[in-house]
Amino acid sequence: MTDTPQEHLSGSVDRVTFHSEESGFCVLRVKVKGHRELITVIGSAASITPGEYIDCLGIWHNDKTHGLQFKAHNLKVVPPTTLEEIEKYLGSGMVKGIGPHFAKVLVKAFKEQVFDIIETEPERLKTLPGIGPKRIEKITSAWSEQKAIREIMVFLQSHGVGTGRAVRIYKTYGDDSIAKVTENPYRLALDIHGIGFKTADVIAGRLGIAPDSLIRAQAGVRHVLQEFSGDGHCAAYWDTLVQESSTLFQIDKPIIEQAILAEIEAENLVQEEQDGKPILFLTPLQRAEQGIASSIKRLLDGHPPWSGIQADKAIPWVEQKTGLELSPSQQQAVRLALTSKVLVITGGPGVGKTTLVNSILLILRAKALNVTLCAPTGRAAKRLSESTGLEAKTIHRLLEFDPQSFGFKRNKDNPLETELLVIDESSMVDVSLMNRLLSAVPDKAGLLIVGDVDQLPSVGPGSVLADIIDSEAVPTVRLTEIFRQAATSKIITNAHRINKGQQPLNAEGKELSDFYFIPGDTPEEIHAKLIQVVTERIPKRFNLDPIKDIQVLTPMNRGGLGSYSLNSELQAKLNGSAEPKITRFGVTFSPGDKVIQTVNNYDKEVFNGDIGRIREIDTEESTLLIEYDGRDVAYEFSELDEVQLAYATSIHKSQGSEYPAVVIPLAMQHYTLLERNLIYTGVTRGKKLVIIIGQPEALAMAVKNRKVTRRLTRLKERFP
Repeated sequence: MTDTPQEHLSGSVDRVTFHSEESGFCVLRVKVKGHRELITVIGSAASITPGEYIDCLGIWHNDKTHGLQFKAHNLKVVPPTTLEEIEKYLGSGMVKGIGPHFAKVLVKAFKEQVFDIIETEPERLKTLPGIGPKRIEKITSAWSEQKAIREIMVFLQSHGVGTGRAVRIYKTYGDDSIAKVTENPYRLALDIHGIGFKTADVIAGRLGIAPDSLIRAQAGVRHVLQEFSGDGHCAAYWDTLVQESSTLFQIDKPIIEQAILAEIEAENLVQEEQDGKPILFLTPLQRAEQGIASSIKRLLDGHPPWSGIQADKAIPWVEQKTGLELSPSQQQAVRLALTSKVLVITGGPGVGKTTLVNSILLILRAKALNVTLCAPTGRAAKRLSESTGLEAKTIHRLLEFDPQSFGFKRNKDNPLETELLVIDESSMVDVSLMNRLLSAVPDKAGLLIVGDVDQLPSVGPGSVLADIIDSEAVPTVRLTEIFRQAATSKIITNAHRINKGQQPLNAEGKELSDFYFIPGDTPEEIHAKLIQVVTERIPKRFNLDPIKDIQVLTPMNRGGLGSYSLNSELQAKLNGSAEPKITRFGVTFSPGDKVIQTVNNYDKEVFNGDIGRIREIDTEESTLLIEYDGRDVAYEFSELDEVQLAYATSIHKSQGSEYPAVVIPLAMQHYTLLERNLIYTGVTRGKKLVIIIGQPEALAMAVKNRKVTRRLTRLKERFP
């Protein structure tokens, strides 16, 4: 069999059909000279944008499903040469101040010389209509930044990194970029959002760093621990870390052991013991656990600022004030709150947590106590405000985040001015944030931690709420009794059934219910029913807006029932005709799209899990406006790797949020994720309606399965 000869192909990228940031794999539709139709090119690029010009070496391949494709073994981005390509490149938003309109004007006026004129004779731009001094300044400064970036990019692209990442590297390191990357490419994984170990590793390989070098092993060990923390663990067993790192990086175990010792020496890792075995922490996570334990010990000390309130008088007084009778368990909780400086209140939906917290706050505020309320997300803080009638802030806002120093202004040296701090939705708070928050609580103040310990633990590392309860160091109230008015809701009764390991009850009869299970035999059938339910049936029967009111929550991101696939389909059905469309980092965005922020951005005050709607896209200025809860936030196109579509999101991302209607697909293909607290968390996100569409055996498996993977933490052991 003869090898297919390699061919050369070049053209401009018309559309990015798919791009994986992790692997760089991409599927592109490319306009190639001499071909009337767009060509499908498959290859690998660290980042790729419509309008860029590519040069490829590869082979033609006839795919059974997708037809003729060009498989590029080598794909690089090059400066465009023809007028049409130059115009498309300038209009693609790569240079701020030039959008499609001005790209046309510039190319018409200056033809192939346009790049030289912007760079060396920018005053000639004044002769063009609509280009004033402000725009010229914007174009020239963006161009010189682009030039610096281009030089860095030529260097980086020769080592496998593309445009979007190069911009970030330049913004972080400036003119030292090439020197810093050459010296230690692995620092990219630590310093630059969106560049992981894998990308840094590719660059290191191309720079000639040996695969079994100590510098690579050290970065690798940190990477593996980072991956463990991505799964919620604060640490890893020494043996596991050595084994995983050795297998993953193909480095002999003795070198990995040496790397671990070097990282401990550099104070990047801390070694401790758990169950008689050595375990390793990333230093910040170990310090965060220690900090939480010492803050709680400090706050438990002394008398609460509200000492001396008599429960026998306070309880009837608050019942009369609210017109609500407290149950025996709630009364007991009030008594405990009046004598405890630190208290945990936990329980599921409909058990009266809100009534209890409100009663405690009313009693304490009658004594003119200075009370502060907070929650981890904007939505949770808003709900806390609505239920208490008091101001509640997000934890970040309460601690006064300072983007300049990338730290909080409130800390142990500059504590909060409060006598009682109430933290709601505390199951969502990870070790790092809880440590920062508790260290800012003054010694004299009391602390009330409220949350549902049966929900999924935080997205970040740790199981803070569960560990504090398990430590038995803090007085804890667990409410279990469902109140009469809540018992009429099938969502609430089924959430409690799921939590006890019982199957949820399905709606019967023709009466509208708030909970439905719709069976589907195969993933394909579940998929078809889900699309129909979201786009037609719920909007018709319940008069709910399919984009604003309905949230699809899925156990996973990948696969046909994962968030990526469902998002592109729901986007096409619900917002397909919206214009203009732009594609960045493999995702297409248009005005009206529902999106989710995927990382904390303190400058913009938007956080991982915040959901918004795109209000407008300005292709001339390369900016996009997203509205979050009535507040507009601007993004540059180069920042859009922080945002994903959110017609469907993972159940994990939904923590702390509530939606009018929730639709959950469940299939046996999710079996590794089918756990009770996952389904419980998904179901408790729905306010008016919850619909599970899935294989009955998948639901049964999830409800039965309580093997919640225990996160490796040592917070519980740090209490006396």
